[in-house]
Amino acid sequence: DLIHWTKFGPAFLDADGGKYAGLKYKSAGIVTQLKGDRLIVVRINGKYRMYWGEGEIHLATSADLIHWTPVEDKDGAPLVVLSKRRGRFDSSFPEVGPPPLLTERGIVVMNNGKNDPEHGDAELGPNAYATGQALFAADNPAKLLARADKPFLKPEMPFEKTGQYAAGTTFAEGLVAFKGKWFLYYGCADSLVGVAIANIR
Repeated sequence: DLIHWTKFGPAFLDADGGKYAGLKYKSAGIVTQLKGDRLIVVRINGKYRMYWGEGEIHLATSADLIHWTPVEDKDGAPLVVLSKRRGRFDSSFPEVGPPPLLTERGIVVMNNGKNDPEHGDAELGPNAYATGQALFAADNPAKLLARADKPFLKPEMPFEKTGQYAAGTTFAEGLVAFKGKWFLYYGCADSLVGVAIANIR
C-alpha cells in the first residue's frame, strides 16, 4: 500500500551460508521492463536480476526479491560486469544508476561514473560525475554487448556545478515512464534534484 513497509535486512545476508554478511555495498538496480506506462520487475531465465556495486558493478540473482545471491566468477568472488576505464568519464569508478531496463535489444544499464583527475575524460572536470549506458544480453545478463564511451548526461548547467559538490554532478537515480515520455531524475552537485525528459520510442 506504499504506507506500511517491512525491513528484511541486507540483501546478501544469507547468501552462500553468510559469506557476504559483512560486505559493504551500495547502489543497486533490479532489472525492469516497460509494460504500458509502468516499469515492472521482470524475471530472466526464471530469476530476478540485480546489478549492484560502486567501484565495480556486479550481478546478483533472486527467486523472491528479498534473498539475493551474488553471481560469482571462477574464483568465487563477485563477478565484475563493469569496471573503470582509463580516459573515460568512469575512469575513477562506475556505479549503478536507475533500475536497468529490459528492451528488445538487451538490458540497458545506466551507470554513473566518476572522472579521474589524472587519467579521465579531458572534456569533463576532475572528479565530475556523469551518466552513461551499457547494454547487456537479454538472455545472459552478465554478457556485455556495448558500452558508451561518452556520457549522455554530464554537468553543464550552473546548478549542476555548484553546491555541496562543486566538481560537478549529474547522478541519475530514478527513471519513470509517464504519458509517452521518460523522466530521468538525477542529483545535481549533491544539492538539488533535476529531471531530464525524452520521448519513449
